[in-house]
Amino acid sequence: MSSSAILTLPNLITLLRIGAIPLFLILLVDERYSEALLVFVLAGVTDSIDGAVARWMNSRTVFGAYIDPLADKLLLTSSFLILAFLGFLPRWLAILVISRDVITLCGFAVLYRITGHWITIQPTLMGKASTFLQLLTVTLTLVALHNPGWEVPYVKPAALVLTGGTVTVSGFQYFARALLWLNEHDEKSADEWKRAEESSPATHGASQRRYSA
Repeated sequence: MSSSAILTLPNLITLLRIGAIPLFLILLVDERYSEALLVFVLAGVTDSIDGAVARWMNSRTVFGAYIDPLADKLLLTSSFLILAFLGFLPRWLAILVISRDVITLCGFAVLYRITGHWITIQPTLMGKASTFLQLLTVTLTLVALHNPGWEVPYVKPAALVLTGGTVTVSGFQYFARALLWLNEHDEKSADEWKRAEESSPATHGASQRRYSA
């Protein structure tokens, strides 16, 4: 299937996941915690389904490569934002999670503005751990809201601390990788400019005239 296709089945599943975010937020605000938990779990299931369907149908697209991680970010960011606003998660953790993502996106935009190229950074192990712990934290919070008797002592506090730690460390890792990428891009651009200058007919002619004189 063409890589430029948009309305493929995996992409439609991803768009459905994004469309479920407002419903999830409304259910939380209305204190319908069981339904909110169900929507969150289904959203997580679709995250696995769309990737499996894309591989099975060989329908991976450029649009899907961008919209799938964006859907995950939107779901997690909105979850931390609303749960912190409602007082079910500490605000410092929501600030860490949201700030890291906003700073990262803004940083990538600045790098594109400077270089004219989009940076591609593979997720680090710490970044993957951060995403897992964010999902775990939200899930534990929703489960406790659904049934307070299901809350396991010390598990959620540990998840909060680990989530905050991995978010912070992964943020510094992405920052360091972005600086390294920018440095390598500058060195490559300088080398290309130097080669172009050396191979320029005008430069070559000027050099010959200096030697003739």
